Amino acid sequence: PPGNLSDCPNGSRWVMDVFNECAQDGRDIASVVLGLVSIFCFAAASFPQFYQACKTGIMDRALSIYFLLGWLGGDLLNLIGSFLADQLPLQVYTAVYYVLTDLVMLSLYCYYKVKNRSGGFATQVNAAFVFLSLGTVSTLSFLGRSAAVVQDPVMFKGRSLLSAHTDELGSKPFTRSEIIGFTIGSISSVLYLCSRVPQIYTNYKRRSTIGVSYSLFALVMLGNLLYGLSVLLKNPEPGQSEGDYVLHHLPWLVGSLGVLSLDVVISFQFLAYRRGRSGTREERDALLSEQG
Repeated sequence: PPGNLSDCPNGSRWVMDVFNECAQDGRDIASVVLGLVSIFCFAAASFPQFYQACKTGIMDRALSIYFLLGWLGGDLLNLIGSFLADQLPLQVYTAVYYVLTDLVMLSLYCYYKVKNRSGGFATQVNAAFVFLSLGTVSTLSFLGRSAAVVQDPVMFKGRSLLSAHTDELGSKPFTRSEIIGFTIGSISSVLYLCSRVPQIYTNYKRRSTIGVSYSLFALVMLGNLLYGLSVLLKNPEPGQSEGDYVLHHLPWLVGSLGVLSLDVVISFQFLAYRRGRSGTREERDALLSEQG
């Protein structure tokens, strides 16, 4: 239902109606806008990698399976939090979308992993991939419809835009609902951080970033930066100090800004290996030897 401005004097009507969040000044509105842009960045990040995978056909060599699994694990926790809490439709749909794109990317990885080793079984692999994709879409669509009817008073603070909010004032101890959200958010942030390490090692081992789309990491970097800024720009609740506000959102700030720092390392790898091009011949020779 539309928000009630009686509890938010001088608040923005459209922010209250759409997000049920109080935005009383330019700082709060900027936080909402940056959070929305970060969602679009995360939503569009996977498409360049899909194109790169189809173009090069070596996604199974270019990406680390642990990178994909860690990313999927973090987004799954975000989706679980959406089911546990009374989330708005925007949060539920974006959580489902994140998991869906992760599963598609993982399916592409498995597809090229099997295809590059199967030789004459390409037709069977193609059929299995189509079946898996259709099953994934159907399952996630069902979960998305089910999420709309879930109602639970427990609050969850995840990667989603509206998760950057707390009702506790001052320096009061964490409530039970906050402890649940804090724990889930911390595990999700750890998974996001740990997912980058295998990919950095894979790039280093191959001395190449061929098959990996830099646009994927660039959009994720922009999304994490904007998300971190949106959390920091949000005004604390009346009577709550800035330090206590940051403490309540520390896991998600560490997750977004920490992943951003690791993605900067991957960006330097793109620059270094593109300049050297040392992995180009190795990738070509490996493909030719397998085709032979």
